[in-house]
Amino acid sequence: MTDKIVIASDHGGLTTKSALIASLTAAGIEVEDFGTSNGDSVDYPDFAALVASAIARGEVDRGILVCGTGIGIAIAANKFPGVRAAVIHDEFTAQMSKQHNNANIIALGGRTMEPEQACRLVEIWRTVEYEGGRHQLRLDKIARLEKEIQAGRF
Repeated sequence: MTDKIVIASDHGGLTTKSALIASLTAAGIEVEDFGTSNGDSVDYPDFAALVASAIARGEVDRGILVCGTGIGIAIAANKFPGVRAAVIHDEFTAQMSKQHNNANIIALGGRTMEPEQACRLVEIWRTVEYEGGRHQLRLDKIARLEKEIQAGRF
């Protein structure tokens, strides 16, 4: 596994995504851009699927998604096994998404924050350590629920 972050956005997150790529690249992080590449209207679930499937397949450990609010793209990403996509909107949610939930994808709103704020929040998420312990017990429960659902027991 490489220390790489995959990223994607819909048209509502394009400007923020571009700022995030520049910021991450400047910090020495390898970034793979899964699109979109222009301002034409597109459907966020398509781009959520590209990032979430790479996480679910174990190709990368971390991903970033951006749409207008971050909400829809996170909902779509969380349909994939093993994905823990968290919508972050401030420093506290950025920290907790990693520290307590070990979010492997974060979702941001391109229409709800300035690109500079998004870059700060990604830096927090990227550098905070996951605490494990009691939090891992909860993540293990989520993983068991996911398996039960996949097996048709819910």
